[in-house]
Parts: sequence; C-alpha cells; structure tokens
Amino acid sequence: MIFPWQAEDWQALNALRPQMPHAVLLHGQAGIGKRALAMAFGQALLCSTPAADGQACGQCESCHWFGQGNHPDFHLVRPEALDDESEGSESGEGGKESKEGSKKKAPSKIIRIEQVRRLIDAVGVGTHRGGWRVVVMYPLEMLPVEAANALLKTLEEPPSSTLFLLITDRIDRLLPTILSRCRQYAVQPPRHEAALAWLKTQGVPDAAALLAESGNAPLAALEAAGADERPQLAALVAQLARAGKFEPLAAAELLQKTPLPLVFGTLQRWLFDLISLRMAGRPRYFPAHAEAAAACAAQVEPLALQTMLRAVQERRRHEHHPLAARLVLESVFLEYRRMFVTENARP
Repeated sequence: MIFPWQAEDWQALNALRPQMPHAVLLHGQAGIGKRALAMAFGQALLCSTPAADGQACGQCESCHWFGQGNHPDFHLVRPEALDDESEGSESGEGGKESKEGSKKKAPSKIIRIEQVRRLIDAVGVGTHRGGWRVVVMYPLEMLPVEAANALLKTLEEPPSSTLFLLITDRIDRLLPTILSRCRQYAVQPPRHEAALAWLKTQGVPDAAALLAESGNAPLAALEAAGADERPQLAALVAQLARAGKFEPLAAAELLQKTPLPLVFGTLQRWLFDLISLRMAGRPRYFPAHAEAAAACAAQVEPLALQTMLRAVQERRRHEHHPLAARLVLESVFLEYRRMFVTENARP
C-alpha cells in the first residue's frame, strides 16, 4: 500500500524497472512513508500479476506469501527493537527475519553484524521462484561501521536479480562508501493540504497542530497523537516557554524515562522556532505557542540560539546510547536556561 501523497514517488520508482539498479537508497524526512513505499515496491516486483500502474495485485500466490510474511524471495532487515512496530510508524507489513539470542536480552536498537551476515548467506543462493529477490533494510543510519563494511562487500558485487531497498532518515550519517554504491532517491514530503486531509480521515484530534509539530510528516503526527509520552513532551514545551525561569532539574526528573530522541527532537524544534521568529517573524513547529516563543526569542541573540541548536544536534549523535539519561538532560537543560540568564545579565 502506498499513501495518497506518494503517486509521483511511485511513478519515479516504477520508471527504474527497465534498467533496475542493484541498490536504491530512499532518503528523506522521517514520518512521510518511505518504508511503506519500499515495501509496496518490493511486493510489486515479486507480484505475478501486477496492475497497470505497476502496483501489486494483492491476490496472487506471491502477494499472499508476502502478506503473511513468508515470501521466500523477500528479506526484511531492521533492528530487533522495531519488530513490533505498527503502520503508524510507517513500517508496513510483510517480510521475514529470523532472530537469534536469548529473549531475556533487551532487543537491539541497531542492525547487528550477525543480521547482515545471515542476509549475505541468504542472497548468495539462487532465487526460489526464478524472478526478483528483494531486500528491505532500515534504518540504515543504525548500521554500525563493521556491519556496514560487511554489507558493502555485497553491494560491490551484488547477486543477480537482487534489489536492495535501503532506507534512511539521516543520509548525513551514512558512510560515503555505502552512498557511492546506491542509486539515491529523495522521497518527497506531502503537500500540507494532502497530509492534513489524510490525518483527519484517521480521526486524529487537533490534527493541524500535530502536523505542524511533526514538520508536516503525517505518519509522525499520527504516531505522536497516540504516544504515551505526549503529556511529558507537552510539559517540556510549557517549561521551555518560561525561558530564564525554566527549571532544568525538575524537567530532567520528569523526562528521565522518556526516550531521548523524543526529548531532543522537541527541544530542537523549539530552538528552530525561536530562530525562525528572530529571523522571519513566524514559527514553524509550535504555532499554538507563538506568543510565548516570541517572548523567549526576543531575549536571546540569534547567534546564541544557533550555538545552542548545534549543541543539541551534536548530542543527538549519541542519543540512543546514553550513559545516564537524567544527567544528560540536566546538562542540556542547564545550558538552555543559562542562555537566557547570560543574555539578560549583559549590560
């Protein structure tokens, strides 16, 4: 299944069929449907009787296998922590991936080298049905260097009739050697009207505000609407709006069990809004808090805001492996409050 706003992306992928590359890297903003697009394209390549527009018929034996997650020529590789993800996180359905190790261990958040090695063994033999073999792998930014190097050898000498559909939200974090072995395709974000209309059909309350907060990414907005962490993140925004009266230690205690990517993402968007208000006079992510954000922005020079934003971006490189989440949050929140206190203390 592709989403209503993906017609142009589908046509672009379908146009690759006459001279199909061995690896296509789908990149772009998180939450716009890259994974669903890749799954649909993979299913269509395996389909015995595709429709006129190239989409899978959904009725043939191959499509039934795909839908049940046991197609012999389809391989899905992702971190174990994503094995239970849903449509709201744009994963789609279908595919298979065997697991190793004890269930007592916490599921891995990275793509382990053992997974890549199993994949290499699997694609080293002929296809079961004499047609295409499809590999979908995501998120590629969670591929450690040693696993990336193992994958690179296969990308350099790809098996025949095999297509790698690689997906990333952060193309800037990928190895240049991986990038050079792929046909890169930037998946387009939806138009605002289309994204908002789709969200409303999903019954999302306050869809416009959620869509703005998610950067016009409808699947991210849908996921945020049902997130258990939403009250804590809303409280964080309210605290950030207090500027110099922000309480770093209390905020860190409240958010210490909230995933750091969610906390840093919210802080990052808030800082971007402050910069946008100083430079362009309007916010992007939190229009409902425009008045409070404008008051905060007026207290700090743009250069200080940009420095703080870069510091948060740098911390996000290690957000999946924090040594002590509370201490990390206390540190970054103290930096945020210090920015206002320092600015206001200047003569």
